[in-house]
Amino acid sequence: MGPSRIIAVRHGESEANLAHRQAGERPLVYGRGDAEVNLTDLGRRQAAALGRLLAALPAGEEPEQVWCSPYPRALQTWQAAHAAWGVAPLPVTVDERLRDQEQGAFDRLNLAAAGERFPEEVARREAEGAYAYRPPGGESLADVVVRLRAFVADLNAAADGRRVLIVAHDSVVLGLRHVIASAPDAELAGVLAFAPVLNASVSVWRTGEGVFELVRFNDVGHLD
Repeated sequence: MGPSRIIAVRHGESEANLAHRQAGERPLVYGRGDAEVNLTDLGRRQAAALGRLLAALPAGEEPEQVWCSPYPRALQTWQAAHAAWGVAPLPVTVDERLRDQEQGAFDRLNLAAAGERFPEEVARREAEGAYAYRPPGGESLADVVVRLRAFVADLNAAADGRRVLIVAHDSVVLGLRHVIASAPDAELAGVLAFAPVLNASVSVWRTGEGVFELVRFNDVGHLD
């Protein structure tokens, strides 16, 4: 049957998120890789707000197990949320398949910087569509969906009947929306209508007769 409830969360604001936002349309080459990026002060406050949201959930809706991306910004989000929630430690599984979409040649570059270095690739990205485009050495959103299908299949067995919290990244939350809906690959581009997935946002699915129902998506009401 699989989990009885899935709560998927994007990590709080990271140092890289802040740098990209401050750069705006100016080219940016960010100096740190995924394994080096931490939360900002705002990101930690967002994670604490997530913890308070978890604490306020009705009995029977709170997570019982946690699956987390291996990247520090996701792990720090869970740690800060857990501290604010104030419950006993939960089982936490770190799964590589929940890592962010790999950017390959575009790694550490914003789109303006990528356009300076790889103008032909940026043109190909525009022609193919952001969901289908795979940068050299990187992943397309469709590639992310392939690994998420394997993750969800394993989750169905490991968390059967349990309530699950997933802490990961924007591409992962979008990919999960597609995978959990069992949508055909031809409809994958449709999930981009729900982008961007916001920092510390909450998306919730619950089961009913073995079929997942989307309760809410990309909700940041707890951050007000």
